[in-house]
Amino acid sequence: MSSAFEKHHDALERHETMMGGARGLVGQHGVYCPSERFPGRPRMDIALILEQLADAKELVQSAMEALRPQG
Repeated sequence: MSSAFEKHHDALERHETMMGGARGLVGQHGVYCPSERFPGRPRMDIALILEQLADAKELVQSAMEALRPQG
């Protein structure tokens, strides 16, 4: 079983070469598909993905803090 990084290695490398490592496909979709109701903001589907990613990041950071050795 391969990791997501291994499965998508070529696409990730190509995308990072073109736009840098910090840019993502969700961000690109938000740029090219803005909300019609709220100019300057991403569409609702992208907003939901961004919110879920932020929540996941917070949960992972919390778990990592709990595992960090005290001392």
